[in-house]
Order: sequence, then C-alpha cells, then structure tokens
Amino acid sequence: MSAAAAPRPVTPTRWPSCSGRPPWTSSTIWLGSCWASCARAHWNRWCWTPSPPPSRSRRRASAAPIIPRRAGADAATAADFLQAALAAGHDVLMAKHPEAPYAAGGRGSHWLKVKQAHTLDLLVLAAEWGSGRRSGWLSNLHLGCRDGAGGVLMLGKTFKGLTDQLLAWQTEQLLAREIGRDGHVVHVRPELVVEIAFNELQQSRQYPAGLALRFARVKRYRTDKAAAEADHIDTVRALFDRQVAYREGAAP
Repeated sequence: MSAAAAPRPVTPTRWPSCSGRPPWTSSTIWLGSCWASCARAHWNRWCWTPSPPPSRSRRRASAAPIIPRRAGADAATAADFLQAALAAGHDVLMAKHPEAPYAAGGRGSHWLKVKQAHTLDLLVLAAEWGSGRRSGWLSNLHLGCRDGAGGVLMLGKTFKGLTDQLLAWQTEQLLAREIGRDGHVVHVRPELVVEIAFNELQQSRQYPAGLALRFARVKRYRTDKAAAEADHIDTVRALFDRQVAYREGAAP
C-alpha cells in the first residue's frame, strides 16, 4: 500500500495595492471566479482560493433571505413595508424586478430606489441664467422660507423638475419681479411661492438658517398662495427636529 499523498501546499495570496492587509471588512467576498476567505489577523496565512462556490440553484434552495422583503405586494402593503423600514432606521427601499440579476454598478430600470419625500412651500429669492439647452431661461432657483422678522432665509437651490414650458413661464414671471443682478444671478421680489419636494433637511454652515434642503426639486408653482402663506422657518425647524428624533429613536 502506497503512502498517502502529502497535501498540496497553499500559496498565500497578497494584494499589492493594500500592502498585505485586507482592503475590506467582510469575511467572505466573491472575487469573480473564486471565493476568498480573509482573516484579518492572519492575512498572509489565511487567504486562499478553494473550489468554486455552489451553483445559483443550490444557493437559492439552501440560503434563506437575510434581508426582509415582500413579493407581489400591492400599493398599501408596499407603503406599510416602507414605513416599517423607516422605523427600523433605514433610509430607502429597493424595488427590484423578480427576474433581474444581482449585479454591481448601474442596474437600469430593473432596480428602483424608493425614498419618502417631504414638501415645503417656499419663496423664490433669485434665479440663475441657464446654460446649454437652457440658455436664455432663468433656471437655477434660490429658495427660502419666511422668518420671524418678516424677512426670508435661504435654504438651498434647485434646477430640477423644470419642464421647458415651466422654464419659459418662470423666466417671464421672475423678470417681471427683478430688483437687481449680480453676474448671472437675477434677484427678485420674494412673491412667487413654489412647492419643493426634497428627501431630507441637513445642517448647513452656508445658510443663515443653519439648514439646507437635500435633493430638492420643483413640484409646481403655487399660484393660489400669496407670499405670506409660504412656510415659516419654525415649520422647517420642526420638520428637522422630527427627522433627528426619528433617527435617534430608530438607532440601536
């Protein structure tokens, strides 16, 4: 009987870009054609490439989902699921086509990010002349809310959500309210009320109110509202306080 063959030695794999230390924190990472198991404390000894992973069908059959999900849900169920995700401290849901593959990078229309949006009725304080295909139109809006002294406080800018028709209309309306210019910026009387959707408020050192809109976009102009009916800074701060309290309450 011949002696058993000695096991084949394993050659440690070093990554030249990370000076021998793992550039990630997860324990098992798919690297194209093999699995690499990385123990950070023993990087030079514990990095190898064993046999390929099991097939997709075997993984689907054996692995239970670790991320909560709903399949084939109606609008009401989806809304409840979004609220549950927000209550757990998450910011967003991913809506995925059931047959779409899991892939890195751009996923096209098969993956959609669903985030809850807030709205405020704000005043247009100024606008910037557009460039490119928006040349000749006032495009980038400077937005603000009312303050306690009868003035306004700027909260941010946006040029998103504007159609060509709306660009033409707002250019005419803003030029009729012009009070001065500073380079490419046209300052106007704060009379036009615009409904702005945004994802959240964040602290800002740039604006006097100490707050700024994040991912702001125009929903519509509120021609039915006067400037005195625009949202007050107290409303904005209360919304920010609720946002902070919500996140702190959801934090573990």
